[in-house]
Amino acid sequence: MWSDLQVLAAARGVELSEQTITSFHKYFDLITAANRELNLTRITDPREVMVKHFLDSLELLTWRHEPRGMLLDVGSGAGLPGIPLKIARPELEVVLLDSSRKKINYLEDTITKLEIAGISALHSRAEDLAKLEDWRDSADLVVSRALASLNILLELCLPFVRPGGVFIAYKGPTYETDLQATAPALSLLNGRHTESRPYTLPFGMGGRALLIFEKTGVTPRQFPRRAGMPHKRPLT
Repeated sequence: MWSDLQVLAAARGVELSEQTITSFHKYFDLITAANRELNLTRITDPREVMVKHFLDSLELLTWRHEPRGMLLDVGSGAGLPGIPLKIARPELEVVLLDSSRKKINYLEDTITKLEIAGISALHSRAEDLAKLEDWRDSADLVVSRALASLNILLELCLPFVRPGGVFIAYKGPTYETDLQATAPALSLLNGRHTESRPYTLPFGMGGRALLIFEKTGVTPRQFPRRAGMPHKRPLT
Protein backbone atom coordinates (compact mmCIF):
# COMPACT_ATOMS: atom_id res chain seq x y z
CA MET A 1 0.00 0.00 0.00
CA TRP A 2 2.77 2.46 0.82
CA SER A 3 3.98 2.44 -2.77
CA ASP A 4 0.64 4.14 -3.52
CA LEU A 5 1.97 7.22 -1.76
CA GLN A 6 4.77 7.43 -4.30
CA VAL A 7 2.28 7.18 -7.17
CA LEU A 8 -0.15 9.69 -5.68
CA ALA A 9 2.61 12.19 -4.93
CA ALA A 10 4.04 11.82 -8.44
CA ALA A 11 0.60 12.60 -9.87
CA ARG A 12 0.84 15.93 -8.04
CA GLY A 13 4.38 16.56 -9.33
CA VAL A 14 6.18 15.51 -6.15
CA GLU A 15 8.85 12.85 -6.61
CA LEU A 16 9.58 10.50 -3.69
CA SER A 17 12.39 7.95 -3.53
CA GLU A 18 11.99 4.32 -2.42
CA GLN A 19 13.91 5.15 0.77
CA THR A 20 11.47 7.96 1.44
CA ILE A 21 8.51 5.55 1.20
CA THR A 22 10.18 3.25 3.74
CA SER A 23 10.54 6.22 6.09
CA PHE A 24 6.86 7.12 5.72
CA HIS A 25 5.84 3.55 6.59
CA LYS A 26 8.04 3.67 9.69
CA TYR A 27 6.65 7.07 10.61
CA PHE A 28 3.11 5.66 10.42
CA ASP A 29 4.09 2.87 12.81
CA LEU A 30 5.53 5.42 15.27
CA ILE A 31 2.40 7.58 15.15
CA THR A 32 0.20 4.52 15.66
CA ALA A 33 2.18 3.36 18.70
CA ALA A 34 2.22 6.81 20.33
CA ASN A 35 -1.41 7.55 19.50
CA ARG A 36 -2.66 5.06 22.09
CA GLU A 37 -1.33 7.30 24.86
CA LEU A 38 -1.19 10.79 23.36
CA ASN A 39 -4.31 10.93 21.17
CA LEU A 40 -2.29 12.46 18.33
CA THR A 41 -4.94 11.87 15.67
CA ARG A 42 -8.45 10.52 15.28
CA ILE A 43 -7.45 9.18 11.86
CA THR A 44 -6.02 5.67 12.27
CA ASP A 45 -6.83 3.79 9.05
CA PRO A 46 -3.52 3.41 7.15
CA ARG A 47 -4.91 4.64 3.82
CA GLU A 48 -6.55 7.65 5.46
CA VAL A 49 -3.34 8.52 7.29
CA MET A 50 -1.41 8.20 4.03
CA VAL A 51 -3.76 10.58 2.22
CA LYS A 52 -5.19 12.93 4.87
CA HIS A 53 -1.94 13.39 6.77
CA PHE A 54 1.07 12.48 4.63
CA LEU A 55 -0.05 13.39 1.11
CA ASP A 56 -1.83 16.48 2.45
CA SER A 57 1.35 17.62 4.21
CA LEU A 58 3.31 17.23 0.97
CA GLU A 59 0.96 19.57 -0.90
CA LEU A 60 3.30 22.46 -0.06
CA LEU A 61 5.80 20.91 -2.47
CA THR A 62 3.38 21.50 -5.36
CA TRP A 63 3.80 25.22 -4.64
CA ARG A 64 7.57 25.14 -4.13
CA HIS A 65 9.24 21.90 -5.16
CA GLU A 66 12.52 22.63 -3.39
CA PRO A 67 11.90 24.88 -0.36
CA ARG A 68 15.04 26.47 1.10
CA GLY A 69 16.10 27.83 4.45
CA MET A 70 14.50 27.10 7.80
CA LEU A 71 10.94 25.83 8.07
CA LEU A 72 9.12 26.27 11.39
CA ASP A 73 6.08 24.06 12.01
CA VAL A 74 3.87 25.77 14.63
CA GLY A 75 1.62 23.49 16.68
CA SER A 76 3.24 20.42 15.14
CA GLY A 77 1.43 17.82 17.26
CA ALA A 78 2.07 14.49 15.55
CA GLY A 79 4.78 16.15 13.44
CA LEU A 80 2.51 17.32 10.64
CA PRO A 81 3.34 18.78 8.19
CA GLY A 82 6.98 19.19 9.28
CA ILE A 83 8.11 15.55 9.38
CA PRO A 84 6.60 14.54 6.01
CA LEU A 85 8.19 17.60 4.40
CA LYS A 86 11.54 16.74 5.98
CA ILE A 87 11.31 13.10 4.87
CA ALA A 88 10.52 14.19 1.31
CA ARG A 89 13.16 16.95 1.23
CA PRO A 90 16.07 15.91 3.51
CA GLU A 91 18.01 19.11 2.77
CA LEU A 92 15.31 21.23 4.42
CA GLU A 93 16.04 22.48 7.94
CA VAL A 94 12.95 21.92 10.10
CA VAL A 95 11.93 22.95 13.62
CA LEU A 96 8.80 21.41 15.16
CA LEU A 97 7.17 23.64 17.78
CA ASP A 98 4.58 22.44 20.27
CA SER A 99 3.42 23.54 23.72
CA SER A 100 2.86 19.96 24.98
CA ARG A 101 5.85 18.41 26.72
CA LYS A 102 4.51 14.90 26.06
CA LYS A 103 4.17 15.59 22.34
CA ILE A 104 7.68 17.03 22.20
CA ASN A 105 9.00 13.86 23.86
CA TYR A 106 7.21 11.83 21.20
CA LEU A 107 8.58 14.04 18.41
CA GLU A 108 12.14 13.75 19.72
CA ASP A 109 11.80 9.96 19.93
CA THR A 110 10.36 9.87 16.40
CA ILE A 111 13.21 11.97 14.99
CA THR A 112 15.74 9.61 16.62
CA LYS A 113 14.05 6.45 15.34
CA LEU A 114 13.65 7.83 11.81
CA GLU A 115 17.39 8.66 11.85
CA ILE A 116 16.95 12.05 10.18
CA ALA A 117 19.31 14.98 10.73
CA GLY A 118 18.56 18.68 10.43
CA ILE A 119 15.28 18.54 12.33
CA SER A 120 14.54 19.36 15.97
CA ALA A 121 11.57 19.61 18.32
CA LEU A 122 11.11 22.60 20.59
CA HIS A 123 8.89 22.87 23.66
CA SER A 124 7.34 26.33 23.95
CA ARG A 125 4.18 28.32 23.39
CA ALA A 126 4.31 30.30 20.16
CA GLU A 127 3.35 33.47 22.08
CA ASP A 128 6.47 33.13 24.26
CA LEU A 129 9.00 31.97 21.67
CA ALA A 130 8.10 34.75 19.22
CA LYS A 131 9.18 37.35 21.81
CA LEU A 132 12.79 36.08 21.71
CA GLU A 133 15.11 37.96 19.35
CA ASP A 134 16.66 34.78 17.92
CA TRP A 135 13.26 33.61 16.68
CA ARG A 136 11.43 36.81 15.86
CA ASP A 137 11.25 37.91 12.18
CA SER A 138 13.71 35.15 11.29
CA ALA A 139 12.11 32.14 9.56
CA ASP A 140 12.03 31.75 5.78
CA LEU A 141 8.92 29.63 5.90
CA VAL A 142 6.38 29.01 8.68
CA VAL A 143 3.61 26.43 8.35
CA SER A 144 0.70 25.27 10.48
CA ARG A 145 -2.04 22.67 10.24
CA ALA A 146 -3.26 23.59 13.73
CA LEU A 147 -7.00 23.62 14.34
CA ALA A 148 -7.50 27.32 15.00
CA SER A 149 -9.16 30.17 13.18
CA LEU A 150 -7.04 31.94 10.63
CA ASN A 151 -6.88 35.21 12.61
CA ILE A 152 -5.40 33.27 15.55
CA LEU A 153 -2.89 31.45 13.33
CA LEU A 154 -1.77 34.72 11.75
CA GLU A 155 -1.00 36.28 15.14
CA LEU A 156 0.85 33.17 16.32
CA CYS A 157 2.81 32.51 13.13
CA LEU A 158 3.55 35.75 11.26
CA PRO A 159 5.82 37.14 14.03
CA PHE A 160 8.29 34.31 13.29
CA VAL A 161 8.50 35.07 9.55
CA ARG A 162 11.29 37.28 8.24
CA PRO A 163 10.22 40.22 6.05
CA GLY A 164 9.84 38.76 2.57
CA GLY A 165 9.29 35.29 4.01
CA VAL A 166 6.09 33.27 3.88
CA PHE A 167 3.51 31.78 6.21
CA ILE A 168 1.38 28.94 4.84
CA ALA A 169 -1.80 27.79 6.57
CA TYR A 170 -3.29 24.41 5.70
CA LYS A 171 -7.06 24.88 5.85
CA GLY A 172 -10.26 23.04 5.01
CA PRO A 173 -12.88 23.69 2.32
CA THR A 174 -14.44 26.69 4.14
CA TYR A 175 -11.20 28.69 3.86
CA GLU A 176 -12.84 31.55 1.96
CA THR A 177 -14.98 32.40 5.00
CA ASP A 178 -11.84 32.52 7.16
CA LEU A 179 -10.07 34.73 4.66
CA GLN A 180 -12.81 37.34 4.63
CA ALA A 181 -12.08 38.26 8.25
CA THR A 182 -8.28 38.56 8.02
CA ALA A 183 -7.80 42.13 6.71
CA PRO A 184 -7.50 43.81 10.16
CA ALA A 185 -5.07 41.17 11.45
CA LEU A 186 -2.90 41.35 8.33
CA SER A 187 -2.74 45.14 8.58
CA LEU A 188 -1.66 44.99 12.23
CA LEU A 189 0.87 42.19 11.71
CA ASN A 190 2.39 43.42 8.42
CA GLY A 191 1.28 40.52 6.29
CA ARG A 192 -0.37 40.14 2.89
CA HIS A 193 -2.44 37.30 1.46
CA THR A 194 -0.85 36.50 -1.88
CA GLU A 195 -2.45 33.27 -3.01
CA SER A 196 -4.97 30.54 -2.23
CA ARG A 197 -4.27 27.08 -3.65
CA PRO A 198 -7.34 24.83 -3.34
CA TYR A 199 -6.91 21.11 -3.99
CA THR A 200 -8.84 17.86 -3.62
CA LEU A 201 -7.48 14.77 -1.90
CA PRO A 202 -7.86 11.45 -3.75
CA PHE A 203 -10.40 8.71 -2.94
CA GLY A 204 -13.05 11.30 -2.11
CA MET A 205 -11.23 12.34 1.06
CA GLY A 206 -12.16 16.00 0.83
CA GLY A 207 -11.10 19.44 -0.29
CA ARG A 208 -8.33 21.51 1.24
CA ALA A 209 -6.41 24.71 0.51
CA LEU A 210 -3.00 26.20 1.11
CA LEU A 211 -3.32 29.86 2.11
CA ILE A 212 -0.13 31.76 1.42
CA PHE A 213 0.82 34.97 3.23
CA GLU A 214 3.87 37.14 2.63
CA LYS A 215 5.50 39.10 5.45
CA THR A 216 5.69 42.73 4.30
CA GLY A 217 7.58 44.21 7.27
CA VAL A 218 8.69 43.52 10.83
CA THR A 219 5.97 42.62 13.31
CA PRO A 220 5.12 45.36 15.86
CA ARG A 221 6.51 44.50 19.29
CA GLN A 222 3.10 44.05 20.93
CA PHE A 223 2.39 40.95 18.84
CA PRO A 224 1.84 38.20 19.57
CA ARG A 225 -0.03 39.14 22.72
CA ARG A 226 0.58 37.20 25.95
CA ALA A 227 -0.19 33.49 26.08
CA GLY A 228 -3.87 32.73 25.63
CA MET A 229 -4.93 36.15 24.40
CA PRO A 230 -4.92 35.34 20.66
CA HIS A 231 -7.45 32.57 21.34
CA LYS A 232 -9.56 34.58 23.78
CA ARG A 233 -9.68 37.74 21.68
CA PRO A 234 -8.79 37.08 18.02
CA LEU A 235 -7.72 40.14 16.05
CA THR A 236 -10.65 41.70 14.22
